[in-house]
Amino acid sequence: MGLLGKIKGIFGRQADVPENVYQPDWEEESLKRDNVDMHDKKQREHYVKACLEQLSEASKELDTLGGEYNLVTSYLTDMEEIEAQPEEMKEQLKSCASKILELENHKEKLNKKRSAMKPEDYARMERIEQYMPDGYKRLKEAEDYQILVKKDLGRLDGERHAYYFRKNELQTAQKNMKGITAICVASMLLLIVLLAVIGAAWQLDVTIGYAIAVLIAAAALAFVYVKYHDFQRELAKVERSINKLVLLQNTVKIRYVNNTNLLEYLYVKYDVDSSNELKKLWDKYLEENIQREKEKQMQEDMDFNQAALVKLLRRCNLADPNVWIHQAQALVDNKEMVEIRHGLIIRRQKLRKQMEYNAKAAQEAQDEVKDIVEKYPEYAQKILDLVSDYEKALA
Repeated sequence: MGLLGKIKGIFGRQADVPENVYQPDWEEESLKRDNVDMHDKKQREHYVKACLEQLSEASKELDTLGGEYNLVTSYLTDMEEIEAQPEEMKEQLKSCASKILELENHKEKLNKKRSAMKPEDYARMERIEQYMPDGYKRLKEAEDYQILVKKDLGRLDGERHAYYFRKNELQTAQKNMKGITAICVASMLLLIVLLAVIGAAWQLDVTIGYAIAVLIAAAALAFVYVKYHDFQRELAKVERSINKLVLLQNTVKIRYVNNTNLLEYLYVKYDVDSSNELKKLWDKYLEENIQREKEKQMQEDMDFNQAALVKLLRRCNLADPNVWIHQAQALVDNKEMVEIRHGLIIRRQKLRKQMEYNAKAAQEAQDEVKDIVEKYPEYAQKILDLVSDYEKALA
């Protein structure tokens, strides 16, 4: 399936995305070809490649987000399966979960004096243990990348304003050259008239004066002509540079939005405010586990009851029964179940937001390429060849 064809399947999966999902501010930015000369081969190819890069990056991001979205959805489906069980099964689950909670409470009392970690922090890290330490690395890399992208955006914005300032300078200089031309012509005509009057009044030969006036005017006009065209050539270069910066800035903005959304999701997923906080919690969690190894006998009882809980949960046809070992409180306390569901719903909403943004970016890039092909049929085959080459490069 080609790069343009893939997007049809992507939008088929996005049909259930609510219309009122928050839209990032960056999403208002879009591909622009106002200053792109489609008859210029280099500008056209550069712009089409930028569209293809946007489409490719958004498609890759959608593939990644889809797996995470399905995982969160499976957790919510498991919760529905548990709530749909008969009362007898619910009582068995509650009984088994209560035993696990009793053992956990007993262990916490024994370890209270020497525990360096709060019980709620330990429980939180225990739930996300499967994602660590890669989770921390991913969060740290995302934070570092956020700083770099912000710097790039700032630098690009500064360069763009500098080019716009230079553009205004050149346009003003061209206007000045036109004014100088008018002054030179007027001065030459005035001088010729003055020489004619002097020659007629005093019967003088003013031929040399005419020659000097013409030479001076010609030199001035030649200088103005050269400077005007120098400004024109530089202005064309500045406009091309502005177009390149806008295209590059659009690509960087997409990366910024995706990385911002990723950071927001990871903060919610790990329930932290920074990677440093997650690292400290993770280190404390590792130390706590070393201490808990000393309670092997008590842990054996815990393992027995956890296995019994998983066995019961498997009878409920859950996709991932093991996760409930660390969420036994939710099987006993409905409030806890509601809180966990709320957290999962928030995670899924944020994933939807990311998927919708990338789907829109991909569709926009696809529509832009199609629109160029339709509006410039003489370049259609060349544009399609660029698409084909890009797809081969990604294969």
